[in-house]
Amino acid sequence: MNYEQCLRYLEKIQNLGIKFGLDNVRTILYAFDNPHLKYPSVLVAGTNGKGSVCAMLTQILTLHGFSAGLFTSPHLVRVEERIRIGKRKIARRSFCKLLTALRAKIEELIVSRKLLSPPTYFEMLTCLAFLFFKEQKVDMAFLEIGMGGRFDATNVVEPSVSVITTISAEHQKFLGDSLSQIAFEKAGIVKPGVPVICGVEVEEAYKTIKKRAKELEAPFFGVFARKSCFKKQKTGKGYVFEYNSGREKYSYRPSLPGEHQGKNAAVAIACALQLSNNWKKLEKEKIILGIETTRWGGRLEVISRRPLVLLDGAHNEEGARALEKYAREFVPAPVILVYAAMRDKKIEKIADILFPLAEKVILTRFPYFRAEEPDEMRERLQGFKDRIVCEPDARKAFEMAIQSAGARSSILITGSLFLVGEIKKLKTKCRKP
Repeated sequence: MNYEQCLRYLEKIQNLGIKFGLDNVRTILYAFDNPHLKYPSVLVAGTNGKGSVCAMLTQILTLHGFSAGLFTSPHLVRVEERIRIGKRKIARRSFCKLLTALRAKIEELIVSRKLLSPPTYFEMLTCLAFLFFKEQKVDMAFLEIGMGGRFDATNVVEPSVSVITTISAEHQKFLGDSLSQIAFEKAGIVKPGVPVICGVEVEEAYKTIKKRAKELEAPFFGVFARKSCFKKQKTGKGYVFEYNSGREKYSYRPSLPGEHQGKNAAVAIACALQLSNNWKKLEKEKIILGIETTRWGGRLEVISRRPLVLLDGAHNEEGARALEKYAREFVPAPVILVYAAMRDKKIEKIADILFPLAEKVILTRFPYFRAEEPDEMRERLQGFKDRIVCEPDARKAFEMAIQSAGARSSILITGSLFLVGEIKKLKTKCRKP
């Protein structure tokens, strides 16, 4: 298949939606001689911060001269963004070659009834990442869990370290209604004897994960369990943080803005220290440099200064609170908010957090079958109707925000990484000659 054929094929299977279970992935990978077991890996689960932590760890290992594979989701502009070696995305040629091989093998497995149903979009890309990392002979792979953990397609590996970043209420239809149920699903990545790095601070969820680690005799490290292990100092341009590992203090200013990224960095440092003990020796200076030089799109990403335009993928209450805190401290008023979301998100609660920041809210959508319609959102948000404008076309919504802002207002574009991706596509087109 050429690149366009690959995209059409993936678009077709995307309609299969979400399917939990590991049988499909294991069957496919077994047919390729289990490429996911040919190199060490780290699994990273959690409600928020997974991608940022994976990106930081990848940068840390890259600075040490190691080949670090990175698998994340979703992508912003191109599907190849999900699969990287360091900062380098998988080349289209490799992407197409591996996807073509996967498709042929899957069709063969279905005909022989070794595979009873076709893999989902996420399962397919997970398998492709594993094949690519084996082909590239990576020293380590960092794998972001797609949803939950226990039945996520990535959870077929035998990790060197398991990381859980944060726990809050999300995907309750699939993961359970209580924080302890959600934590149990995410703790499904905990393996017997494998160290667990836990950045969770909510007591109910923390206890659930710690209990599971104890049951499996997995060494457990609560990143924020000790008093005064994490400190912050606000400056005019952001924060300086200090993380005390118990043996050493790490002072750092993350390249990714926001207090929440300081905590994500502490989780990444704790994981790096575990890898340094059990895998390869990592240097303190390069760990800090990795934290301070990581680039990760769509997380308080500035794409314009006049007017100030920030993109952030906040799609749940926890992410919205982090964005709201940052905006009140560092984003000049007045604010224009461009917002879109999946229909299954807690839009009312997110609006209660974010919409008071803005003098004007432009509701829009992105081209995805689960996206909520702007008019439907407006009906759900009667308390903010006086400041809401609907514009279903994301391009026109962005143009409307720019025209309304002038040079002094700030623009926040948020609600989904899918919306962030649409705006980044527009900016990319604008830069072309």
